[in-house]
Amino acid sequence: MAALQFPCILFKTQKWMDDYGASDMRCGDLTEAQLKTHYHLDDVSTRANPYTLTKITPFTQPQSMFYGSRGAGEKITRQQCAAILFDEMRHLSHLFSVYGPYKHLIKHMITYMQYGNGLPFTSMYLDSALKEHILNDSSESSTLSKIKNALIENIDWTTNTYLKNKKCKLREAILDGKLPKFDRFQDNINGMGITVHDTWATHIILKSLHIANDSYRAVVHYKVQDHFGLDVKDIAKLKFNAFHFFRIWFVLQRCNTFAFKPFVTNMEATIEITGNRNDSKK
Repeated sequence: MAALQFPCILFKTQKWMDDYGASDMRCGDLTEAQLKTHYHLDDVSTRANPYTLTKITPFTQPQSMFYGSRGAGEKITRQQCAAILFDEMRHLSHLFSVYGPYKHLIKHMITYMQYGNGLPFTSMYLDSALKEHILNDSSESSTLSKIKNALIENIDWTTNTYLKNKKCKLREAILDGKLPKFDRFQDNINGMGITVHDTWATHIILKSLHIANDSYRAVVHYKVQDHFGLDVKDIAKLKFNAFHFFRIWFVLQRCNTFAFKPFVTNMEATIEITGNRNDSKK
């Protein structure tokens, strides 16, 4: 029976990489009337009105006792309005990014949406966050732990090989675990929940496997992709719709006046694991 060849793709999610047809990757497809009628996005910003292209001041806010005393707000161009809205987004991002080494990422990604024209986004900080998450996951559902156990149980220790017909055991082990996502409690305030949170597609590749003396050493590569964009299901949720941050984001992305492109975020982590034939299953 043939041995497994490397690199070997152990797992792919049903959702595929580079899916630019996904619902949260749409942009510029909604009118002002649709945004107001279907998604209740009348009050979008405290600084500028994206529909009338005017600045908002204390005198031009409807709730102000001085409302109307100075007429309509100052007219601005579409580009000026977008710049004001992006600045407000960066300011409001503090709510979701309070501490830690990744708290600056959201501002970087907002700026990337403003100027990146939809090109894929990579960052050493995202890669670091992914690797840290995988290595620090000590739960029973850790995919890395599942892979370790599956290797111990299915290696042919007599011939020091992993047989090709046992590849399915590794995939089954991964399916039995939980893929790395930034949906933990701490991700709500450390900047990873707002930048990534859930993920769109994941590939897990076994790059190499060396077996000798009742032990193995393997290199596992995770490739994860997410979308920095909002779909209509997102903005319909109270936890999104209630915040100006997400209202501005949705309008900048989906309103046909602005149509700023969302983008895919790529994260990768390469991890070396070792194990022994006599290791007990954790």
